[in-house]
Amino acid sequence: MDAEVGGAGLGRRAVLTGLLRSMAAGAALAVALASRASDMPQEDAPAPTGDAALFATPTTLDHIGRVVVPVMVNGRGPFRFVVDTGANHSTISTRLAKRLGLTPTDGESITLDGITGAAQVNFVTVEKLQAGDLTISDTPLPVIGTPVMAGADGILGAAGLDEKSVLMDFQRNRVVISRNVDYLVRTESTRIHADRLRYGLVTIDTRVGGVPVRAVIDTGSERTLGNLALRDALRTRRGPGVLTYVTSVFGATEKVEPGEIQPSPPIVIDPLRITDVNVVYGAFHIFDVWGLRNRPALIIGMDVLGTVASLAIDFKNQDVYITPARAGADTLPANLHDLVTAPAQKR
Repeated sequence: MDAEVGGAGLGRRAVLTGLLRSMAAGAALAVALASRASDMPQEDAPAPTGDAALFATPTTLDHIGRVVVPVMVNGRGPFRFVVDTGANHSTISTRLAKRLGLTPTDGESITLDGITGAAQVNFVTVEKLQAGDLTISDTPLPVIGTPVMAGADGILGAAGLDEKSVLMDFQRNRVVISRNVDYLVRTESTRIHADRLRYGLVTIDTRVGGVPVRAVIDTGSERTLGNLALRDALRTRRGPGVLTYVTSVFGATEKVEPGEIQPSPPIVIDPLRITDVNVVYGAFHIFDVWGLRNRPALIIGMDVLGTVASLAIDFKNQDVYITPARAGADTLPANLHDLVTAPAQKR
């Protein structure tokens, strides 16, 4: 099902869970990404090698957005790719594929599973993709042209990272792809052991308002999402009368799904306690793909992840390292600025 590195080819299905945004967020997100584009290294700069840090550009100043890093494609670049730990495979934008003269394979397509639905998409074969210590050779990349790309040249997904680690240091504005998590990061962070879904995505056990929840760490998602099983479990405990905002949710496909924005009880990832989070709930397609339709589940997006000092994922050992923004702090306020597209309703 997953892509294989080194020319073995792409499976018939790819998962791309990131790129979530509410309808009102679209224009602002695109502008924010474009405004920081000038900070990126220029095309045809030397390729990043070894464990060198990559320059990371968050799409907003408070890091509540997507993390963009320079990636070399077929020796050209660097180009702006979104780091998306919620995607099982890297992708390329229609614009960049044309710029590099890459032609989709005639008559062949793959199924792309996104947040809101599935779609058949074309793919191109890239000879070499380089980002930090990561090099992927002769790999097919799905071609994505939906508006939610918001100016990015591609998505850097989890494929090829099985033996790697990724450090997102939000305070120093950098991303490091290397063989191991730095010793200093390991000693200063909270380590949380993770599991891997069959699509290679990283999940952790959490509790939300006392409800046991399986959570996916998704740096490609702007917002944190919950499935209806989690919404209903919390409703049973809290009772009626929760203020709810209705919004529209876009994913990697053209399908748009309704979502309900509700304030969440504290999200507890022992020993961390995350407060002041609003979650978008809905019957999202991706939870069906993961087999999590009937079990309370959460996609933890950049509205939460971007509030920490650093986030590191050790894919080989299946460990997640989180450093709070304040030394020794175990409570992380998300301080969200919600985007509402319809009147509030009590439910």
